[in-house]
Amino acid sequence: MFHQNPNIFDILFEAIPEGVIVVNEKRMIAATNASIEGMFCYKKEELIHQPIEILIPKKYHLEHPKHFDAFLKKSSIRKISNNVNLVGITKNNKEFPIEIGLNPFKVNGSTYIIALIIDITKRRDDERKIKFLNSKLEKKIKLRTLELENTINQLKQLNKDYKSEIKRRIEAEIQIKDALKKERELNELKTKFLSMVSHEFKTPLSGILTSATLFGKYKLEDQQQNRDKHIDIITNKVRYLNNIINDFLSIERLESNKVVYKFSEFNLSKIVNEVVYNSNLLLKPGQQINTSKNSDAYILYQDEKILELVLTNIINNAIKYSPQDTTINLEFYKEKKAIVFKVTDKGIGIPKKDQKFIFNRYFRAENALNSQGTGIGLNIVKSHLENLGGSIIFRSKENEGSMFKFELPMNYEKNFIN
Repeated sequence: MFHQNPNIFDILFEAIPEGVIVVNEKRMIAATNASIEGMFCYKKEELIHQPIEILIPKKYHLEHPKHFDAFLKKSSIRKISNNVNLVGITKNNKEFPIEIGLNPFKVNGSTYIIALIIDITKRRDDERKIKFLNSKLEKKIKLRTLELENTINQLKQLNKDYKSEIKRRIEAEIQIKDALKKERELNELKTKFLSMVSHEFKTPLSGILTSATLFGKYKLEDQQQNRDKHIDIITNKVRYLNNIINDFLSIERLESNKVVYKFSEFNLSKIVNEVVYNSNLLLKPGQQINTSKNSDAYILYQDEKILELVLTNIINNAIKYSPQDTTINLEFYKEKKAIVFKVTDKGIGIPKKDQKFIFNRYFRAENALNSQGTGIGLNIVKSHLENLGGSIIFRSKENEGSMFKFELPMNYEKNFIN
């Protein structure tokens, strides 16, 4: 019948987006549509006159004829439940989940079965995701419920009379409101960014304008010292503004994945010497930097400029937030396949309540608000380190100092492309 009328199924089947297969009583494929070709990776001519088992994993071949014959006897339209884990197999032996609707029919006294096949891979993936999320949510709910029950039990234990219980609950509500208020303040921090930028630019610009004005008044030869003083002021403030702009550009490149890392082989001593030399120019009276003496022993294959940026940022922070007559220690050593750096200071430290936000963009600790800064340096440092396969941690105690520790692979072998 199909050889005499080859266009009958082609016309009907090609209009159906789902996969369609027609099988005769002997389980031989009589017709398919284009969706089947895409789904199973066979061409139509490869499937015609082939047993239907060609599309079924071998482990089911033995049982399939029994199920097929049982269905023929019943001869009823049936959609196989999606609770049944049916699997198809492609030409390249890739298994995937399917859903099938079956409909027997007769033509010229011969019985055929038309199967409507749907690839439910995405549905199963979605179901797994939903199941995972539900499981995760249930665990969180159980955890929160347990925490709530523990809190209630503690409150009941501590508060034996009604008035005391109410008082405790009011206090707890106030604490929650305070926590929410602080969270809102953090969310508003980015909104205040423009104000912060305005301040950070206005102060040095005012200094530059003042020095430039005074510079013009020192015209005599014996006033060269005064001119040099104001040239230094202008130079330092321009350098400060340039660093801020570079930080903003770094953020933009990181956010838009436009950072292109340049890897090369270099001796660690080159970076350490340059960073320490430049940082010495910023030292306060009595401050000094102590560093490990074995930097020549380490050869790295990394992004030299990024390592310099990271080390400079952390050491300069130690200088800025440490008082006069203190020592900043720089240590480095090899640990497995990584180079590890530790910068320790005896500065103002980071308040405990601020420590979890310290790598957040635009965040500044409460005890550092009166110092110059944008709150983006450590965020940039962390992003670059993670992009290069490294990491950073810290320990700090307010009024006692901080220790920042970061590491990088000594040889970055992966082809890094942004």
